Amino acid sequence: MSGHTVKQVARLSGVSVRALHHYDEIGLLKPACVGANGYRYYGREELLRLQQILFHRELGFSLEEIGRTLDAAGFDKVAALKTHRAKLEAETKRYRELMRTIDQTLASLEGAAKMEEKAMYRGFDPEKQAGYEKELVEKHGPAMQGHIDHAKQGMAGWKQADYDAMQAEADAIEAGMAKALVDGLPADSATVVALMRRQHAWVVKGWNRDAPAAAFKGLGEMYLGDPRFRERYDGRQAGLAEYMAAAMASFAESQLG
Repeated sequence: MSGHTVKQVARLSGVSVRALHHYDEIGLLKPACVGANGYRYYGREELLRLQQILFHRELGFSLEEIGRTLDAAGFDKVAALKTHRAKLEAETKRYRELMRTIDQTLASLEGAAKMEEKAMYRGFDPEKQAGYEKELVEKHGPAMQGHIDHAKQGMAGWKQADYDAMQAEADAIEAGMAKALVDGLPADSATVVALMRRQHAWVVKGWNRDAPAAAFKGLGEMYLGDPRFRERYDGRQAGLAEYMAAAMASFAESQLG
């Protein structure tokens, strides 16, 4: 039987066998054929389709959106690749700008040069941030815009060190939760409750307001339901998004209710 097995495709692409099986189950990437031995076999067309899936994932598309795009009548691989290239070129330019911002910030922190505060944010994508905010308002109603504006007011006086500290705390909490998940700790264990207490404080600081039980639990549900958050958490540790949501719900009920 010619073609690549699932394990071979996984080694070629870096996509896990589990993910390839999932793509098959949802019809996103079917094998060229299934042998008498039950093995899936993938040909060149399937490998090219997988490449398109990965490009679209890099650009933030959900699996459902990718399926609709690739299966649309008249889908053109060449045109799609040219579009991907143009978007990646624009992102490359933005990443260079971000690297320049990092270099300037490092030089400022090390005393080699002064840096204007406005320059700290050069290279960040305001359109993406505006898009996230628009989604939240559309989903939760006009009151959400007031919450967003209130959070921005709280951050108005932040320095770069404040942003760095928030990011470092988020990374530490996520790393702690990933370890707790691997260690098999229940979502209501003392270790996880302590991490959720830090998570709650982190959310309160970012929101510039309290995060009552319903809001904190709802945020965990958003982590689980939003493909971008789910990919972020599960990219750190498989199942972490679901574990985070369960831990936040448990903490909300036991500590905030």
